[in-house]
Amino acid sequence: MENKVLVETSARHVHLTEEAIAILYGEGAKLTPKKALSQPGQFACEERCTVVGPKKSLNNVVILGPARSKCQVEVSFTDARTLGVPGVIRESGDLDNTPGCKLVGPAGELEISEGVIVAQRHVHMTPADAEAFGVSDKEIVKVHIDSERSADLDDVLVRVSETCGLAMHIDTDEANATCAFGTIYGTVIKK
Repeated sequence: MENKVLVETSARHVHLTEEAIAILYGEGAKLTPKKALSQPGQFACEERCTVVGPKKSLNNVVILGPARSKCQVEVSFTDARTLGVPGVIRESGDLDNTPGCKLVGPAGELEISEGVIVAQRHVHMTPADAEAFGVSDKEIVKVHIDSERSADLDDVLVRVSETCGLAMHIDTDEANATCAFGTIYGTVIKK
């Protein structure tokens, strides 16, 4: 196997709890799927919100569904600087000691005390994919991005789950730096 993986850009987005959905969009509100994502069961929503930091705001930020157990805001380093919060690199769900922000929707607003992260670049794999690639869950690998501005990205987290699709996720800063536009593949390299 060539250890090739599709590279996808994960632009800024917000994950909400059921309680947050009710506050931002009204009691009884449900997320409205707009587009299925590569990860099974996940979707971009019709709903949007404004993310407010100490310095500036980001308007029209997409909500990803389904609802989660904690609110999480994923941004790039550029977005973090715009908001005026520290850019803290974390694996999705690891929110302790991260900055907070205010979320504003059409029905209300919500202060979250933590949850703003720059997502650690990562590759989603099923157990069968991981076996074929010769890697394991939580392993750190390198990925060579093959593009007009080819580059090796270090510190890529492998996330293995039965419920995921094979794809690498990078943020918009990383996509711009490596010209990872359209259909781009990366080669997973063990460290």
